[in-house]
Amino acid sequence: MLLAIRELQIPVLAAMLIGGCAAKAWQAWRSRSVAAAMGATGLFPLRLRRPVMIATFVTEFGLGLGLVATGGQAGTALPAASIRTVTAIFFLIAVGTLQEARQRRPEVGCGCFGELSETPIGLRTVIRSGLLSVAALATIGTPPLRMPASSTQAELWLALLAAEVILMAFLSPELGEILVRLGYSEPCELRRLPVGRTLAALHASSQWRRYSSQVTASAPADVWREGCWRFVVYPGLAHGRRVDIVFAVYLQARRPPIRAAVLDQATNEVIGQPEPVSLPLSS
Repeated sequence: MLLAIRELQIPVLAAMLIGGCAAKAWQAWRSRSVAAAMGATGLFPLRLRRPVMIATFVTEFGLGLGLVATGGQAGTALPAASIRTVTAIFFLIAVGTLQEARQRRPEVGCGCFGELSETPIGLRTVIRSGLLSVAALATIGTPPLRMPASSTQAELWLALLAAEVILMAFLSPELGEILVRLGYSEPCELRRLPVGRTLAALHASSQWRRYSSQVTASAPADVWREGCWRFVVYPGLAHGRRVDIVFAVYLQARRPPIRAAVLDQATNEVIGQPEPVSLPLSS
């Protein structure tokens, strides 16, 4: 049974790594910004966050494929042991990073599975990474994976796999987010949408492209929320006048409606405003 448990960790680890990489890549692609999937990399200096996020993508995908490639007869002892050792180190580093983020930035999610991981980092997420590190260490030295020799052995493997999936589900706050998305539509007034995602959606929008040439600062001068909208103000220059360019971003995860207005800084007069956009009929 112990050997079966050790062997099962290889596909479980590969699925976690490739799934996490795919979820983050999907979020970054859909938002057209790597910043949307940064998660706990916010601990790093701003200039290092993008390289660290890209390195995380590559490492997760490479380790996941490496576990699959070296799991069977094609994988020799040294490459298999090397991949599994590096996987254990990767998850061990994740434990330290998550714990540090939990203490220094308790409001952020881990970003482990993209937009599903926006719940603030808790003890369960840290324990999950620790168990995955132990699982990777346990696979070192296991023989190549093989098909079950009998129906009894197959049933044992399925039972062990089901038990591990249940354990990982219990340790994964992402499960609650999935259930919410499947069965419940949260009122927009109660949605918790990080400012980073709002900015990523704004910078990918046609409204931003329309006014970005007038923006004179790389960061917003003010950001606040009112009900279902988040307002973002950038200083700008239009027709020789100092202006505030105000963007209103609707709080929804996918393709939020965005409105914009240009206000004269001296008089608060509206000097430029696009046609209003229609809002979703339901929250």
